[in-house]
Amino acid sequence: MLRFAKYLVEKHLTCATPRSTTTLACLPVQVSHFCCGPAAETGLKASKRKFFRRGRGEMATLETLNFDNLVLRSLPIDSSEENVPRQVPGACFSKVSPTPVSNPQTVAFSAQALQLLDLPASELTRAEFAEHFSGNKLLPGSETAAHCYCGHQFGHFSGQLGDGAAMYLGEVVNKSGERWEFQLKGAGLTPFSRTADGRKVLRSSIREFLCSEAMHHLGVPTTRAGSCVTSDSKVLRDVYYNGNASYERCTIVLRIAQTFLRFGSFEIFKPTDETTGRKGPSVGRNDILITMLDYAIKTFFPEIQEAHADNSEERYTAFFREVVHRTARLVAEWQCVGFCHGVLNTDNMSILGLTIDYGPFGFLDRYDADNICNGSDDGGRYSYRNQPEMCKWNCEKFAEAISEALPTVYSKPVLEEFDQKFSEHYLSKMRKKLGLVKKELAEDKELFEALLQTMTETGADFTNTLRGLSQLSLPGCQDFDSSLEKTKSYLLSQCCSVQELIKACKPRMDPRQLQMLMLLLSTNPSLLTQLGGQGKIMREFERMEKLEEIKDLTQEQKSAADVQKWTEWLEKYTARLKLEEQGAGDVEQLNKERIVTMNSNNPKFILRNYIAQNAITAAEEGDFSEVQRVLRLLEQPFSEDVDLGELVVAPGDGGSASTTDDDAGASASVLAETAATPGTAKSCTGTAYDSRPPDWAVDLCVT
Repeated sequence: MLRFAKYLVEKHLTCATPRSTTTLACLPVQVSHFCCGPAAETGLKASKRKFFRRGRGEMATLETLNFDNLVLRSLPIDSSEENVPRQVPGACFSKVSPTPVSNPQTVAFSAQALQLLDLPASELTRAEFAEHFSGNKLLPGSETAAHCYCGHQFGHFSGQLGDGAAMYLGEVVNKSGERWEFQLKGAGLTPFSRTADGRKVLRSSIREFLCSEAMHHLGVPTTRAGSCVTSDSKVLRDVYYNGNASYERCTIVLRIAQTFLRFGSFEIFKPTDETTGRKGPSVGRNDILITMLDYAIKTFFPEIQEAHADNSEERYTAFFREVVHRTARLVAEWQCVGFCHGVLNTDNMSILGLTIDYGPFGFLDRYDADNICNGSDDGGRYSYRNQPEMCKWNCEKFAEAISEALPTVYSKPVLEEFDQKFSEHYLSKMRKKLGLVKKELAEDKELFEALLQTMTETGADFTNTLRGLSQLSLPGCQDFDSSLEKTKSYLLSQCCSVQELIKACKPRMDPRQLQMLMLLLSTNPSLLTQLGGQGKIMREFERMEKLEEIKDLTQEQKSAADVQKWTEWLEKYTARLKLEEQGAGDVEQLNKERIVTMNSNNPKFILRNYIAQNAITAAEEGDFSEVQRVLRLLEQPFSEDVDLGELVVAPGDGGSASTTDDDAGASASVLAETAATPGTAKSCTGTAYDSRPPDWAVDLCVT
């Protein structure tokens, strides 16, 4: 017992005060939840058993994970265990059980993510692994539940949503004292499944698994993905929403985060919405709102709890400020890496500022600020350009959700800090991406905007263009002239062709659909606005106008214009680099440092749609090796020389599949792709992983 007490002291977990009087909070474990009541006593005994069984500092096994399911002891649980679609008032969680699947098989796992739970590599290849992380068998200490939350979807309040396919498994406190919640996505029905079946399929699950880990290794805050497990159980899906449904394999993703609480978690208290007529299931339960706020702050923002323990107004204001700032920094990171989330509803916004709920996401290929990665986003609400504004709007909805505890008179001024925090982080990150490491100048913003405008006009690839700029040496270096020509040549190679530009500008609406929307515009514009039709009409006309402008453009004319535009921007960039050299003793050494900074902030590899599609195609044919290769690649996104080791294979033929699910869209067929540069890492189809997308990938659409 003395050894266990010493362990608690070293983790700052001593407390002599009853929970009802004072709760001491510390990261990541709170001793207050060990110190009173039957549930706390149970948690203490369980932690003691796990501690003595494993020994402090040792890795765990599947049977000895150190569970401490704090959130279920802290927030109200639904009194009914009826697992049918229904409203769940007065509760934050409902107890549920995963629905078993037939013959679960591990598609891939992330050893790095699973280390957060203290699971070593030896545990990940056990036969029991797929059974546990498909939901067929519960881990000792696990308690399964579904979280109740609401949300504003595409700008309108939708009422109760909740974990319709995800299930909380529990929380593990690892040997470092870190608390990690983990859940299964696609594990079956919950009270929040509505008309769905609580399942996910191979396509959407592979995309979520790979992108969660890709974002982490890019340095973007995100939930993690521990494993992807498929099965022989099948569900019916209409991939293209055209009446041609087919059966697909049930697949489950293990997701890991400190918490999955989101803005929508606090919207369960929302009164009836004037527009939609919907309300949260727990309207008027301010007692639960206060409980949830206090739990979130004490557990995940202990420094705020400590600084404002005696003043709830200051405490809630500081909490809201931290959420706003984290969200602003998060979306700045997205913009700098060219990531488009696709569904920035309030139920997909984490209170910790994490990227959460990967559905119809996409990374920019050809730079287009108006890029829409979600084929269902008719109004373009969640385009790449709009992401910062939408995240700020979501923060405003979050402020409204907690207004009974923190009146908007206090939260509104804090919300206005969003723009400044976003701008600061975005400019800081962009300076690193362009190698501006010595000076911060006000005119840098104009240089960045000019770069993006040049990318737009030339149709340049976003990721490869930024990575390629590191080839340009500082003007004071001996090889500057040759590096300038090399850089310009590379940038021109990343510009789109006339054919690509024409294809991108082709109308996407059936003329009859456009005619119908125009009629609606003249007869019932308010209804058209609610349907998102105005934005759709405007984009269609913009494409038609652009197509008219370029219909007679030749490749020679475009290439000549591209040369001129990149020459002009490189002149501006060179002038700015000369300012970096001022006062530098050793320009050559400064250039080396600059290149290191640039190449550690501009990825060589991202999860492009065609890369994910190749992995999906192979997996649907029973070959999971491409998923594993892509994961290995994405774990080293900034590396020039990725060692795929035993996963290297000769290029193979393409297949056909799609990237769709209810939340992950439809795609065109995958065609065989050939010819990659010798020595580069290649996919199963022979395409280099850092290539611009092949022609067939332009039509990939996710909904």
